[in-house]
Amino acid sequence: MVVVIRNLQAMINRTIVLLMLTAIVCACSTTKQERRSRTAEDVFKEALEAFNDENWLEATAQFDIIKLQFPASQYADDAQYHLAEINFKRGEYVLGAYNYAMVRRLYPSSEYAKMALYKSAECYLNLSPPADRDQDYTKKAIAAFGEFEAAYPQDSLAFESARTIRELRDKLAGRYLESARHYTRSYSNKAAVIYYDAVLEEFPDSKYFETALVEKIATLIAMRRRDDARLAIDQYRRTVRSGTQRADVDRLEEELR
Repeated sequence: MVVVIRNLQAMINRTIVLLMLTAIVCACSTTKQERRSRTAEDVFKEALEAFNDENWLEATAQFDIIKLQFPASQYADDAQYHLAEINFKRGEYVLGAYNYAMVRRLYPSSEYAKMALYKSAECYLNLSPPADRDQDYTKKAIAAFGEFEAAYPQDSLAFESARTIRELRDKLAGRYLESARHYTRSYSNKAAVIYYDAVLEEFPDSKYFETALVEKIATLIAMRRRDDARLAIDQYRRTVRSGTQRADVDRLEEELR
């Protein structure tokens, strides 16, 4: 009798296990089937909902599904652009610049192509460091804004691009000017003149042009390069129309007489 009961219990246990396994398999099959039946539109709606809720991890996962499973769908460029937007909103500007660039590379006719170019420039702008540090990202920002201005000259953002380019060029000119002053303080006047010339030759439209030229004149006089100083004064007279440092130039010219 005990043996019969034990056999019956074993059969019941095996039946329960089989039922549980069947349920798991069915659940997995159903989940896979549901995933397979989801369209690109379904995934995009879920991704956009997560994006609007600022659920960046979920949104990224869903947009990646569109890129991997529906690369030829009408939502592929949307997914690529929104991935870049997530990077931008999270302050991941290096990755953002890359993903914005991929929008234009993979989908050049996309409605997002224009904004992707502008936003990539903004990524580099946000990466641009203070003037006393390496300015590689500043140069990349200038190039990107310049590309936008050339591609969309009539767009309202083209005027904003031009304004930003002027500011960034002033930053680069300011860096050269500070380098020139550093060498002047270090009594390395020859090196200082090289950096003053960099401001004058590369950034003639900079707000630092007049200051760089006047300080170059003073440095040349200190080096006893009187003829070069006179040429620099002549350059000032020809190029600076409404300068604020004319009195300083007149005083320096007096020193040469």
